[in-house]
Amino acid sequence: MKRVWIYQASRPFNANEEEIVLNKLAAFTSQWKAHGKELAAYVEIKYHLFIVITVDQSFAMPSGCSIDKSVHILKELEGELDISLFDRMQIAYKEGAAIRIAPRAKFEQLIAQGVITENTIVFNNLVDNGDDLLTKWEVPFKESWHARVFA
Repeated sequence: MKRVWIYQASRPFNANEEEIVLNKLAAFTSQWKAHGKELAAYVEIKYHLFIVITVDQSFAMPSGCSIDKSVHILKELEGELDISLFDRMQIAYKEGAAIRIAPRAKFEQLIAQGVITENTIVFNNLVDNGDDLLTKWEVPFKESWHARVFA
């Protein structure tokens, strides 16, 4: 089973920033350990907006301390790039081929205006495993936790 963490940026990364993020996180994951065991970790950036960290738990399980270390490195990136990676009140959704980000209040307005419909694709950054990343990360609004929160 693969454990997944998704961190949504407050704005898209440019090419230089993506290189910085990937290099820094590759260096981190190459030596990332939990209780002395190396973690089989992989990092990617999706849509120039989402940092996805994956750990193959069949090799070693991440621990609370190891997860804290990953959060620390992401906090460093926030400061270095002047970007937010932990603002859960920013909601990402697709508008045609484009991905948009809206603060919670604006997202509610877009629903009321009919811009966000039951079929609008939203991103469920709460998924925590590889299977759900493939099947439950990008889902129609009506099938997401967003539909319950914004009902």
